[in-house]
Amino acid sequence: MAESDNAPWWRGCVIYQIYPRSFQDTTGDGSGDLRGVTSRLAHVASLGVDAIWLSPFFKSPMADMGYDVSDYRAVDPMFGTLDDFDAMVAEAHRLGLKVIIDQVLSHSSESHDWFFESRASRTNPKADWYVWADARPDGNAPNNWLSVFGGPAWEWDSTRRQYYLHNFLASQPDLNFHNLEVQDALLDTVRFWLDRGVDGFRLDTVNYYVHDRWLRSNPPLASSVAGTNTEASTYLYQEHLFDKTQPENLAFLTRFRAMLDEYDDRAVVGEIGDEGRSLQTLAAYTTGGDKLHMCYTFDLLGPEFSAAHVRACVEAFETSVSDGWVCWAFSNHDVVRHVSRWTRPGGDPDAVARFSILLLCCLRGSICLYEGEELGLEEAVLNYEDLRDPVGIRFWPGLKGRDGCRTPMVWQAGAENAGFSTGRPWLPVPASHEVRAVDVQNADNSSVLAFYRAALAMRRDHEALVTGSIRLLDAEGDVLAFIRVGVGEKLLCVFNFSASAAVWRLPGEIGALTRLDGEAEVVGQTELSLSALGCFVGRFDWLSVDTPTEGPDYS
Repeated sequence: MAESDNAPWWRGCVIYQIYPRSFQDTTGDGSGDLRGVTSRLAHVASLGVDAIWLSPFFKSPMADMGYDVSDYRAVDPMFGTLDDFDAMVAEAHRLGLKVIIDQVLSHSSESHDWFFESRASRTNPKADWYVWADARPDGNAPNNWLSVFGGPAWEWDSTRRQYYLHNFLASQPDLNFHNLEVQDALLDTVRFWLDRGVDGFRLDTVNYYVHDRWLRSNPPLASSVAGTNTEASTYLYQEHLFDKTQPENLAFLTRFRAMLDEYDDRAVVGEIGDEGRSLQTLAAYTTGGDKLHMCYTFDLLGPEFSAAHVRACVEAFETSVSDGWVCWAFSNHDVVRHVSRWTRPGGDPDAVARFSILLLCCLRGSICLYEGEELGLEEAVLNYEDLRDPVGIRFWPGLKGRDGCRTPMVWQAGAENAGFSTGRPWLPVPASHEVRAVDVQNADNSSVLAFYRAALAMRRDHEALVTGSIRLLDAEGDVLAFIRVGVGEKLLCVFNFSASAAVWRLPGEIGALTRLDGEAEVVGQTELSLSALGCFVGRFDWLSVDTPTEGPDYS
């Protein structure tokens, strides 16, 4: 990866998310495992990425597919052993890949020893390790907080005769971060993995750690009061002022960063889910150099696919975050795959896949890819009886859950279960995915996989795309145009989001262009002709000595 001024490895890096349960099974039980991850790391390295992010593999009852941890220091037997983990880290490092692991700190499983002790009485040493509250006089929950997964965020416990808080499943009780002993214990579990050689952490639901200590109820959204809120989830009917994103969270993140800084070359990226305030939260959590290195939000993980939307997200970040850093992603294990979200009726999914990776490679920030997107995989359509995700099972058919993006990776067309497992996979392998298997696309220089490798190589070879500045340009219609500036290099990036051709007139200050990638044709050095979903990335020189002054200048 190109570097400028000895930039740390995480700044501008490319991260590849691995969902271990769906990556590669080596035991025939139908679920992926750590040895399977190790066996397929060569494929990941061949893409030209810098790091892997490994979704949870810790001991867990798997009520939420590992995001309900019962032992933070143990590998769940379905994934293997600690020795298997160490071997995976060693192989990743041999291949030049950093290893980032998921840390689910906001809540544990109800099967965790801490919770067994906490719920036993109101006076035991861990009685205050989780968020407990008395019922109101009428027996109802302490306030109106809602669970992300539906229904109240409070569950009655008959032993303590109190309610406990759960922002997600009832089997995922929230830890009490107002208790410093809890913070200490969690930091000790993180140190355990640092000492085993991991290079960084992805912090799940990082803005959910701290709750309002007075348990004040959330107000309804104005649209809910007006009766115009049409969201499928009741969680989105509230303004979440008190159940997450509390100011005390910053103090814990400072503690986390201080511990991380005791080790060389480590990094932390946080997941922010904060409706309407995500970029402000990102700014608070990444500025100052004493909290998170970077965060990602759900701003580009939704259905909106337009130049205006991406421009608004980039502008908001650039104007609100002074010295922080963003990690952009279009897909992950929680959302519909972006090829399905963004392909218009009658459109070409492969064209969307190529357009998307080129755009992602050109944005300022680090980027995260999700397993299978390099193959152009679309969201799998599953039957109700095949579902494993508690969200889909509960809310079907209005919400079909997250299983459609979690189906197994496809390695070999024609092989049993596309080479994922010799047993029955935990989720079905769609026939439409098998024809896109890695071996098929490796043999095709015009495949989506080949395009991904080329796009990532282009990003890696141009410092301006890795750590350079960004300057947005005016564009009409559904066209996004911006300039990336690095040491000794200026790049013009233009993307036509429209389903029809577009022409974009070059600013007068831009001189001769040398195309790096894309399908645009330079017409008389005055305009670019872009096909539907057409892109242009090229070098240029300013015609004038001075850099133009219109718009924000980050060079």
